[in-house]
Amino acid sequence: MSKVINVAGAVIVNKDGKILCAQRGDINRELAGMWEFAGGKIEAGETPEQACKREIQEELKIEIEVGEKIVTSSYDYDFGTVVMTTFYCKMVDDEAEPKRTEHAEFRWLKPAELNTLNWAPVDKEAVEIIAKRGVK
Repeated sequence: MSKVINVAGAVIVNKDGKILCAQRGDINRELAGMWEFAGGKIEAGETPEQACKREIQEELKIEIEVGEKIVTSSYDYDFGTVVMTTFYCKMVDDEAEPKRTEHAEFRWLKPAELNTLNWAPVDKEAVEIIAKRGVK
């Protein structure tokens, strides 16, 4: 049985209705170069919402408000099964600029443009839902 890794993903929507897409960096990491919703592992004792907020503060150096859950998806990778819960989020300060601490690149895209990127497999279900229903 493979290891289960529970993570939270932030679908950060700006005031123009565009979504922050993050490209994984470092060619030595799994899924390098693929696109994802920023976020990370849920620590013991944390809710997915708390993990989402903490991870975005750590990774992007911005404060977010976590909103509606989009979906919980899972994908079996070579290194284990990732179970990711994604949430619509917004920045507390609309003028804040996310900082790249782990990612190679950021792009702000409209929901209909999301499918133009090469997404990590666990993110694809959320991408499809957002592309169909738009942002909240």
